[in-house]
Amino acid sequence: MRDMIIPDAVHALDRELRGIFGARLQSLSIYGGRTDAGAQPHGASAAHGHDGPPTQTLAVVDSLTQDDLRGCARHVEAWHDAGLATPLLIAERELERSLDAFPLELGAILADHVVVSGGNPFASLAVDAADMRRACEVQARSHLLHLREGFLETRGRADALAVLIVQSAGAFAALVSSIARLEGHTSSDAAAAARHVERILNLPGGPVTEVTKLVGVREIASADAERLFPSYLDAVERLVTYVDGWSSR
Repeated sequence: MRDMIIPDAVHALDRELRGIFGARLQSLSIYGGRTDAGAQPHGASAAHGHDGPPTQTLAVVDSLTQDDLRGCARHVEAWHDAGLATPLLIAERELERSLDAFPLELGAILADHVVVSGGNPFASLAVDAADMRRACEVQARSHLLHLREGFLETRGRADALAVLIVQSAGAFAALVSSIARLEGHTSSDAAAAARHVERILNLPGGPVTEVTKLVGVREIASADAERLFPSYLDAVERLVTYVDGWSSR
């Protein structure tokens, strides 16, 4: 957790949530890899008509009813227009019980969040290393399978390969950050996470860094794609092997 200037839109969100939940709102936090400038959108929760990625928030409440959901639903369009993602709402009793089900997602929030109001909901929580390792393995194996499938679907065309690499860069960067956190690397800087993973895998040439830098890039040259893909695929294969045999010892 770190200090930051809270955007006015988040303070407004806090007031509106308190109008809905009253004293049942325990805390509101901003989370994401770039909490000082918003965070990446999640699914349909992306803000509409607003420059930059929407700011993601998590509200912890004592209880959550259908009336609460209806009350929040009336504000969603305005929240999006203000540059906010739809807030995650979770009951206090659900938070700790969700750590083993969503170790990567909640682990990322735990590692990089800013409390806007109320107490810190993560102060006494920690993600179990075994749950984190298992989730990282699922993430890594899924990425490898989809990367191989995607390569077949390029039918050998370099321009299609370039699209595959660019479109998979975001998921790869998320995988790299997850494995870095598994290793105890707490920085939210994607480049630092990539360098850390390259060190533990003893990967020369920086292929992990090169692919993670493509997040947000629209296109790359076909020649660059043909050069990069073999080392990219090799890095993912090594990540699968590494996390499969990982031990907290």
